[in-house]
Amino acid sequence: MKKVVWILFVFSACAPVPYGGSTSQSGQKRLNLDDQVYEKNIKTVRLFRAEADPMSQQFPAVTRIGQWNLILEFDDLHTERDNYYFRIVHCNQNWTKSVLMDLDFLTDYNEFPINNFEFSLDTWLPYVHYWAPMPAVKLPGNYVVVVYRGSDKNDIVLSKRFMVFDPRISFLRDGNLISSGSAAIRSQQLNFTLNYKNIELINPIETVNVTVRQNQRWDNLVQEIKPSFLRENIQELEYRFFDDKSLFRGGNEFRFFDLRSLNYPGRNVAYMDKNRVPWIAYIDKDKNRSTEAYSQYPDYNGNFLLDNYDYRRVSASNYINVAFTLVSPQPVDGDVYVTGALTQWGFTNENLMRYDSLKKEYSTTLLLKQGWYDYQYVLRSKTQPPLFFEGSHFQTENFYEVFVYYRSFQPAADLLIGYMTFFENPR
Repeated sequence: MKKVVWILFVFSACAPVPYGGSTSQSGQKRLNLDDQVYEKNIKTVRLFRAEADPMSQQFPAVTRIGQWNLILEFDDLHTERDNYYFRIVHCNQNWTKSVLMDLDFLTDYNEFPINNFEFSLDTWLPYVHYWAPMPAVKLPGNYVVVVYRGSDKNDIVLSKRFMVFDPRISFLRDGNLISSGSAAIRSQQLNFTLNYKNIELINPIETVNVTVRQNQRWDNLVQEIKPSFLRENIQELEYRFFDDKSLFRGGNEFRFFDLRSLNYPGRNVAYMDKNRVPWIAYIDKDKNRSTEAYSQYPDYNGNFLLDNYDYRRVSASNYINVAFTLVSPQPVDGDVYVTGALTQWGFTNENLMRYDSLKKEYSTTLLLKQGWYDYQYVLRSKTQPPLFFEGSHFQTENFYEVFVYYRSFQPAADLLIGYMTFFENPR
Protein backbone atom coordinates (compact mmCIF):
# COMPACT_ATOMS: atom_id res chain seq x y z
CA MET A 1 0.00 0.00 0.00
CA LYS A 2 3.02 2.28 0.21
CA LYS A 3 6.32 0.80 -0.93
CA VAL A 4 7.97 3.47 -2.90
CA VAL A 5 11.50 4.31 -1.93
CA TRP A 6 13.09 7.55 -2.98
CA ILE A 7 16.78 8.27 -2.61
CA LEU A 8 17.54 11.85 -3.52
CA PHE A 9 20.29 14.26 -2.64
CA VAL A 10 19.46 17.82 -1.58
CA PHE A 11 19.99 21.41 -0.40
CA SER A 12 17.42 22.68 2.14
CA ALA A 13 16.78 24.39 5.49
CA CYS A 14 13.47 24.94 7.39
CA ALA A 15 11.80 23.25 10.47
CA PRO A 16 8.60 21.72 12.12
CA VAL A 17 5.11 22.98 13.03
CA PRO A 18 1.83 22.50 14.88
CA TYR A 19 -1.71 22.72 13.54
CA GLY A 20 -3.97 25.68 14.31
CA GLY A 21 -3.24 29.35 13.81
CA SER A 22 -2.37 31.93 16.44
CA THR A 23 -3.33 35.54 17.04
CA SER A 24 -1.75 38.37 18.97
CA GLN A 25 -3.39 40.12 21.91
CA SER A 26 -4.67 42.77 19.50
CA GLY A 27 -6.48 40.05 17.54
CA GLN A 28 -4.12 40.27 14.57
CA LYS A 29 -3.01 36.98 13.07
CA ARG A 30 0.55 36.01 13.91
CA LEU A 31 2.52 34.13 11.27
CA ASN A 32 4.21 30.93 12.44
CA LEU A 33 6.76 29.51 10.02
CA ASP A 34 5.30 26.03 10.08
CA ASP A 35 2.30 24.02 8.85
CA GLN A 36 -0.65 25.96 10.24
CA VAL A 37 -4.19 26.97 9.41
CA TYR A 38 -5.39 30.34 10.70
CA GLU A 39 -9.12 30.10 9.91
CA LYS A 40 -11.55 27.26 10.66
CA ASN A 41 -13.06 27.40 7.18
CA ILE A 42 -9.74 26.35 5.58
CA LYS A 43 -9.50 22.56 5.32
CA THR A 44 -7.43 19.74 3.79
CA VAL A 45 -4.22 21.66 3.12
CA ARG A 46 -1.71 19.66 1.09
CA LEU A 47 1.60 20.43 -0.60
CA PHE A 48 3.12 17.63 -2.64
CA ARG A 49 4.94 16.70 -5.84
CA ALA A 50 2.44 16.59 -8.70
CA GLU A 51 2.89 13.34 -10.60
CA ALA A 52 0.64 11.00 -12.56
CA ASP A 53 0.70 8.40 -9.78
CA PRO A 54 -2.31 9.00 -7.43
CA MET A 55 -0.04 8.05 -4.54
CA SER A 56 2.04 11.16 -5.22
CA GLN A 57 -0.24 13.11 -2.88
CA GLN A 58 1.57 11.30 -0.06
CA PHE A 59 5.05 12.32 -1.23
CA PRO A 60 6.95 14.78 0.98
CA ALA A 61 6.90 18.47 0.04
CA VAL A 62 10.50 18.18 -1.13
CA THR A 63 11.76 18.68 -4.67
CA ARG A 64 15.06 18.94 -6.50
CA ILE A 65 16.15 22.39 -7.63
CA GLY A 66 15.16 22.86 -11.26
CA GLN A 67 12.13 20.55 -10.95
CA TRP A 68 9.23 22.89 -10.24
CA ASN A 69 6.57 20.28 -9.55
CA LEU A 70 5.17 21.17 -6.12
CA ILE A 71 1.44 21.88 -5.92
CA LEU A 72 -0.41 23.55 -3.04
CA GLU A 73 -4.06 22.57 -2.55
CA PHE A 74 -6.71 23.52 0.01
CA ASP A 75 -10.48 23.88 0.47
CA ASP A 76 -12.40 26.92 1.69
CA LEU A 77 -15.79 26.06 3.24
CA HIS A 78 -17.56 28.99 1.61
CA THR A 79 -20.01 29.28 -1.27
CA GLU A 80 -18.20 32.13 -3.01
CA ARG A 81 -14.71 32.35 -4.43
CA ASP A 82 -12.24 34.52 -2.52
CA ASN A 83 -9.17 36.32 -3.86
CA TYR A 84 -6.16 34.52 -2.44
CA TYR A 85 -2.49 35.24 -2.97
CA PHE A 86 0.65 33.65 -1.63
CA ARG A 87 4.22 34.67 -0.92
CA ILE A 88 7.36 32.68 -0.17
CA VAL A 89 9.49 32.99 2.98
CA HIS A 90 13.07 31.70 2.99
CA CYS A 91 14.14 29.98 6.23
CA ASN A 92 17.27 28.89 8.02
CA GLN A 93 17.78 25.20 8.79
CA ASN A 94 15.96 25.67 12.13
CA TRP A 95 12.94 27.24 10.40
CA THR A 96 13.57 30.80 11.52
CA LYS A 97 13.36 33.54 8.88
CA SER A 98 16.65 34.06 7.05
CA VAL A 99 18.29 37.42 6.31
CA LEU A 100 17.97 36.98 2.53
CA MET A 101 16.03 39.46 0.45
CA ASP A 102 13.30 38.20 -1.90
CA LEU A 103 15.46 38.79 -4.97
CA ASP A 104 18.17 36.57 -3.47
CA PHE A 105 15.99 33.47 -3.88
CA LEU A 106 13.19 34.42 -6.32
CA THR A 107 13.18 35.54 -9.95
CA ASP A 108 9.64 36.97 -9.75
CA TYR A 109 7.97 39.55 -7.53
CA ASN A 110 6.98 37.84 -4.28
CA GLU A 111 3.22 38.02 -4.69
CA PHE A 112 1.49 35.21 -6.58
CA PRO A 113 -2.27 35.03 -7.28
CA ILE A 114 -4.12 31.74 -6.85
CA ASN A 115 -6.12 31.57 -10.06
CA ASN A 116 -7.07 27.89 -10.09
CA PHE A 117 -10.29 26.99 -8.29
CA GLU A 118 -13.31 24.68 -8.55
CA PHE A 119 -16.67 24.78 -6.77
CA SER A 120 -17.89 21.66 -5.00
CA LEU A 121 -20.71 19.76 -6.70
CA ASP A 122 -23.89 18.92 -4.71
CA THR A 123 -22.04 18.45 -1.41
CA TRP A 124 -23.61 18.83 2.04
CA LEU A 125 -21.11 21.51 2.94
CA PRO A 126 -20.33 23.73 -0.06
CA TYR A 127 -16.67 24.58 -0.58
CA VAL A 128 -14.26 26.02 -3.10
CA HIS A 129 -11.17 23.97 -3.94
CA TYR A 130 -8.01 25.97 -4.74
CA TRP A 131 -4.66 24.91 -6.12
CA ALA A 132 -1.46 26.64 -7.24
CA PRO A 133 2.01 25.56 -8.43
CA MET A 134 4.98 26.71 -6.40
CA PRO A 135 7.31 29.15 -8.19
CA ALA A 136 10.93 28.49 -9.14
CA VAL A 137 13.54 29.42 -6.54
CA LYS A 138 17.23 30.16 -7.04
CA LEU A 139 18.61 28.50 -3.92
CA PRO A 140 18.20 25.09 -2.33
CA GLY A 141 16.89 25.31 1.22
CA ASN A 142 13.87 25.61 3.47
CA TYR A 143 10.82 27.62 2.44
CA VAL A 144 7.36 28.45 3.76
CA VAL A 145 4.45 29.34 1.48
CA VAL A 146 2.09 31.83 3.13
CA VAL A 147 -1.45 32.26 1.73
CA TYR A 148 -3.30 35.48 2.47
CA ARG A 149 -6.54 37.17 1.44
CA GLY A 150 -6.60 39.97 -1.12
CA SER A 151 -3.96 42.66 -0.81
CA ASP A 152 -3.65 42.37 2.98
CA LYS A 153 -0.55 40.29 3.68
CA ASN A 154 -1.48 40.24 7.37
CA ASP A 155 -4.79 38.48 6.65
CA ILE A 156 -3.11 35.05 6.67
CA VAL A 157 -5.19 31.92 6.07
CA LEU A 158 -2.50 29.20 6.00
CA SER A 159 1.24 28.50 5.98
CA LYS A 160 2.98 25.37 4.74
CA ARG A 161 6.63 24.29 4.63
CA PHE A 162 8.53 22.84 1.70
CA MET A 163 12.16 22.08 0.88
CA VAL A 164 14.27 22.36 -2.26
CA PHE A 165 17.53 20.43 -2.58
CA ASP A 166 20.60 20.33 -4.80
CA PRO A 167 22.28 16.88 -4.90
CA ARG A 168 25.88 17.60 -3.94
CA ILE A 169 26.76 14.81 -1.53
CA SER A 170 26.29 11.04 -1.46
CA PHE A 171 25.02 8.77 1.31
CA LEU A 172 25.93 5.36 2.56
CA ARG A 173 23.36 3.77 4.84
CA ASP A 174 24.96 1.56 7.53
CA GLY A 175 23.39 -1.26 9.50
CA ASN A 176 22.03 -0.76 12.99
CA LEU A 177 24.47 -1.16 15.86
CA ILE A 178 21.92 -0.78 18.60
CA SER A 179 22.73 -2.54 21.85
CA SER A 180 20.51 -4.90 23.78
CA GLY A 181 18.08 -3.74 26.44
CA SER A 182 14.76 -1.92 26.60
CA ALA A 183 15.83 0.68 24.01
CA ALA A 184 16.53 -2.07 21.48
CA ILE A 185 13.01 -3.49 21.54
CA ARG A 186 11.22 -0.15 21.13
CA SER A 187 13.61 2.00 19.06
CA GLN A 188 15.19 2.33 15.63
CA GLN A 189 18.78 3.45 15.12
CA LEU A 190 19.83 5.24 11.95
CA ASN A 191 23.53 5.17 11.07
CA PHE A 192 24.93 6.63 7.85
CA THR A 193 28.00 8.16 6.21
CA LEU A 194 28.14 11.30 4.05
CA ASN A 195 30.70 11.72 1.28
CA TYR A 196 31.35 15.32 0.19
CA LYS A 197 34.00 14.88 -2.51
CA ASN A 198 31.80 16.79 -5.00
CA ILE A 199 31.58 19.97 -2.92
CA GLU A 200 34.07 22.05 -0.95
CA LEU A 201 32.99 22.30 2.69
CA ILE A 202 34.77 24.71 5.01
CA ASN A 203 35.04 23.40 8.59
CA PRO A 204 32.28 20.77 8.12
CA ILE A 205 32.19 19.87 11.82
CA GLU A 206 30.74 23.33 12.51
CA THR A 207 29.05 24.26 9.24
CA VAL A 208 27.21 21.01 8.45
CA ASN A 209 23.99 20.17 10.29
CA VAL A 210 21.82 17.10 9.84
CA THR A 211 18.08 16.79 10.50
CA VAL A 212 16.17 13.50 10.55
CA ARG A 213 12.39 13.31 10.14
CA GLN A 214 10.14 10.30 10.72
CA ASN A 215 6.94 9.82 8.69
CA GLN A 216 6.91 13.48 7.57
CA ARG A 217 6.05 14.62 11.08
CA TRP A 218 7.42 17.67 12.84
CA ASP A 219 6.70 16.93 16.49
CA ASN A 220 9.59 14.47 17.03
CA LEU A 221 12.13 15.96 14.63
CA VAL A 222 15.82 15.43 15.52
CA GLN A 223 17.79 18.53 14.50
CA GLU A 224 21.31 19.95 14.40
CA ILE A 225 22.97 16.55 14.55
CA LYS A 226 26.76 16.76 14.44
CA PRO A 227 28.98 14.02 12.94
CA SER A 228 30.49 11.36 15.18
CA PHE A 229 33.66 11.18 13.08
CA LEU A 230 35.33 13.33 10.41
CA ARG A 231 37.59 11.55 7.91
CA GLU A 232 39.16 14.44 6.00
CA ASN A 233 41.48 12.26 3.93
CA ILE A 234 38.52 10.61 2.20
CA GLN A 235 36.07 13.52 2.72
CA GLU A 236 33.54 11.63 4.79
CA LEU A 237 31.34 12.47 7.75
CA GLU A 238 30.24 9.51 9.83
CA TYR A 239 27.08 9.50 11.95
CA ARG A 240 26.59 6.93 14.70
CA PHE A 241 23.70 7.24 17.15
CA PHE A 242 24.24 5.39 20.40
CA ASP A 243 22.51 7.50 23.06
CA ASP A 244 18.81 7.15 23.76
CA LYS A 245 18.09 10.79 22.86
CA SER A 246 19.11 10.31 19.23
CA LEU A 247 17.16 7.08 18.74
CA PHE A 248 13.70 7.15 17.19
CA ARG A 249 10.93 5.27 18.91
CA GLY A 250 9.67 2.73 16.41
CA GLY A 251 6.09 3.34 17.47
CA ASN A 252 3.35 1.11 16.13
CA GLU A 253 1.66 0.62 12.78
CA PHE A 254 -0.95 3.34 12.45
CA ARG A 255 -4.63 2.90 13.14
CA PHE A 256 -6.76 3.66 10.08
CA PHE A 257 -10.29 4.02 8.71
CA ASP A 258 -11.82 4.07 5.22
CA LEU A 259 -14.29 6.81 4.23
CA ARG A 260 -13.92 6.51 0.47
CA SER A 261 -17.58 5.52 0.12
CA LEU A 262 -20.64 6.80 1.98
CA ASN A 263 -22.91 4.08 0.58
CA TYR A 264 -21.56 1.55 3.07
CA PRO A 265 -19.30 1.65 6.15
CA GLY A 266 -15.65 1.23 5.23
CA ARG A 267 -13.02 -0.59 7.28
CA ASN A 268 -12.97 0.39 10.95
CA VAL A 269 -16.10 2.53 10.57
CA ALA A 270 -18.67 1.27 13.10
CA TYR A 271 -21.68 3.12 11.67
CA MET A 272 -22.84 6.43 10.22
CA ASP A 273 -25.43 8.78 11.66
CA LYS A 274 -27.31 9.94 8.56
CA ASN A 275 -29.83 12.05 10.48
CA ARG A 276 -27.49 15.02 10.63
CA VAL A 277 -25.84 17.15 8.00
CA PRO A 278 -23.03 16.57 7.52
CA TRP A 279 -23.22 12.91 8.48
CA ILE A 280 -21.27 11.60 11.44
CA ALA A 281 -19.01 8.59 10.92
CA TYR A 282 -18.29 6.77 14.18
CA ILE A 283 -14.94 5.01 14.10
CA ASP A 284 -14.66 1.67 15.93
CA LYS A 285 -13.81 2.26 19.57
CA ASP A 286 -10.07 2.08 20.15
CA LYS A 287 -8.16 0.77 23.15
CA ASN A 288 -4.67 0.98 24.60
CA ARG A 289 -2.24 -1.13 22.51
CA SER A 290 0.91 -0.59 24.56
CA THR A 291 0.83 -4.04 26.20
CA GLU A 292 0.00 -5.96 23.03
CA ALA A 293 2.54 -7.85 20.95
CA TYR A 294 3.59 -6.25 17.68
CA SER A 295 1.23 -6.95 14.77
CA GLN A 296 2.28 -6.31 11.18
CA TYR A 297 -0.12 -4.79 8.65
CA PRO A 298 0.21 -2.18 5.86
CA ASP A 299 -0.45 1.48 6.53
CA TYR A 300 0.32 4.89 5.03
CA ASN A 301 2.78 5.85 7.78
CA GLY A 302 0.40 8.41 9.27
CA ASN A 303 -0.65 9.93 5.95
CA PHE A 304 -4.01 10.05 4.18
CA LEU A 305 -5.26 9.50 0.65
CA LEU A 306 -8.19 11.54 -0.66
CA ASP A 307 -10.54 9.42 -2.76
CA ASN A 308 -14.24 9.05 -3.55
CA TYR A 309 -15.66 5.70 -4.66
CA ASP A 310 -19.21 7.05 -5.05
CA TYR A 311 -18.42 9.84 -7.54
CA ARG A 312 -15.16 9.93 -9.44
CA ARG A 313 -15.13 13.73 -9.56
CA VAL A 314 -13.02 15.19 -6.78
CA SER A 315 -15.39 18.15 -6.48
CA ALA A 316 -18.18 15.76 -5.41
CA SER A 317 -16.32 14.56 -2.30
CA ASN A 318 -18.16 15.33 0.93
CA TYR A 319 -16.93 16.47 4.31
CA ILE A 320 -17.88 14.17 7.20
CA ASN A 321 -17.77 14.62 10.95
CA VAL A 322 -15.56 11.77 12.14
CA ALA A 323 -16.02 10.71 15.78
CA PHE A 324 -13.03 9.12 17.55
CA THR A 325 -13.32 7.18 20.81
CA LEU A 326 -10.47 5.86 22.96
CA VAL A 327 -11.48 3.58 25.83
CA SER A 328 -9.55 4.22 29.06
CA PRO A 329 -10.60 2.91 32.51
CA GLN A 330 -9.35 6.14 34.04
CA PRO A 331 -7.97 9.48 32.84
CA VAL A 332 -4.21 9.68 32.41
CA ASP A 333 -1.89 12.45 33.49
CA GLY A 334 -1.64 14.83 30.53
CA ASP A 335 -3.52 15.67 27.34
CA VAL A 336 -4.54 13.09 24.73
CA TYR A 337 -4.65 14.02 21.05
CA VAL A 338 -5.66 12.22 17.88
CA THR A 339 -2.86 13.02 15.43
CA GLY A 340 -1.44 12.27 12.01
CA ALA A 341 -1.29 14.06 8.69
CA LEU A 342 -5.06 14.59 9.14
CA THR A 343 -4.19 17.22 11.81
CA GLN A 344 -0.87 18.26 10.24
CA TRP A 345 0.78 16.50 13.20
CA GLY A 346 -0.23 19.38 15.44
CA PHE A 347 -1.71 19.67 18.91
CA THR A 348 -4.64 22.08 19.17
CA ASN A 349 -8.04 22.28 20.84
CA GLU A 350 -9.50 20.87 17.63
CA ASN A 351 -7.85 17.46 18.02
CA LEU A 352 -7.65 17.44 21.84
CA MET A 353 -9.73 14.60 23.29
CA ARG A 354 -12.07 15.03 26.28
CA TYR A 355 -12.52 12.38 28.96
CA ASP A 356 -16.00 11.20 30.00
CA SER A 357 -15.80 9.70 33.48
CA LEU A 358 -19.19 7.96 33.10
CA LYS A 359 -18.38 6.29 29.79
CA LYS A 360 -14.71 5.88 30.75
CA GLU A 361 -13.46 7.02 27.39
CA TYR A 362 -11.81 9.88 25.54
CA SER A 363 -13.54 11.34 22.49
CA THR A 364 -13.35 14.08 19.89
CA THR A 365 -14.74 14.84 16.42
CA LEU A 366 -12.91 16.08 13.32
CA LEU A 367 -14.38 17.38 10.06
CA LEU A 368 -12.63 15.44 7.29
CA LYS A 369 -12.95 15.01 3.54
CA GLN A 370 -13.70 11.59 2.03
CA GLY A 371 -10.68 9.31 1.84
CA TRP A 372 -8.49 6.79 3.66
CA TYR A 373 -6.88 8.08 6.85
CA ASP A 374 -4.14 6.91 9.20
CA TYR A 375 -4.07 8.20 12.78
CA GLN A 376 -2.70 7.54 16.25
CA TYR A 377 -3.17 8.77 19.82
CA VAL A 378 -0.39 10.86 21.34
CA LEU A 379 -0.14 11.76 25.02
CA ARG A 380 1.50 15.03 26.04
CA SER A 381 2.49 14.48 29.64
CA LYS A 382 5.30 15.28 32.08
CA THR A 383 5.13 11.79 33.59
CA GLN A 384 4.19 9.43 30.73
CA PRO A 385 5.66 8.76 27.25
CA PRO A 386 3.96 10.16 24.11
CA LEU A 387 3.19 6.63 22.85
CA PHE A 388 1.47 5.64 26.09
CA PHE A 389 -1.59 4.34 24.18
CA GLU A 390 0.23 2.98 21.13
CA GLY A 391 3.33 1.16 22.34
CA SER A 392 6.65 1.10 20.50
CA HIS A 393 8.38 -1.69 18.57
CA PHE A 394 11.62 -1.88 16.59
CA GLN A 395 9.82 -4.01 13.95
CA THR A 396 7.46 -1.19 12.91
CA GLU A 397 7.80 0.08 9.37
CA ASN A 398 8.63 3.79 9.25
CA PHE A 399 9.58 6.28 6.55
CA TYR A 400 12.67 8.41 7.24
CA GLU A 401 14.16 11.49 5.61
CA VAL A 402 17.70 12.77 6.20
CA PHE A 403 18.36 16.46 5.45
CA VAL A 404 21.93 17.77 5.29
CA TYR A 405 22.45 21.54 5.59
CA TYR A 406 25.59 23.53 4.90
CA ARG A 407 25.97 27.06 6.24
CA SER A 408 27.65 28.98 3.43
CA PHE A 409 29.30 32.39 3.65
CA GLN A 410 27.98 33.59 0.30
CA PRO A 411 25.04 33.53 0.19
CA ALA A 412 24.58 33.74 3.97
CA ALA A 413 22.13 30.86 4.01
CA ASP A 414 21.66 27.27 5.09
CA LEU A 415 21.84 25.24 1.89
CA LEU A 416 20.28 21.81 1.78
CA ILE A 417 23.10 19.85 0.15
CA GLY A 418 21.89 16.33 0.82
CA TYR A 419 18.58 14.50 1.05
CA MET A 420 18.00 10.78 1.52
CA THR A 421 14.80 8.83 2.09
CA PHE A 422 14.34 5.21 3.10
CA PHE A 423 11.98 2.80 4.83
CA GLU A 424 13.01 1.08 8.02
CA ASN A 425 11.65 -2.50 7.96
CA PRO A 426 10.28 -2.14 4.40
CA ARG A 427 7.49 -4.52 3.42
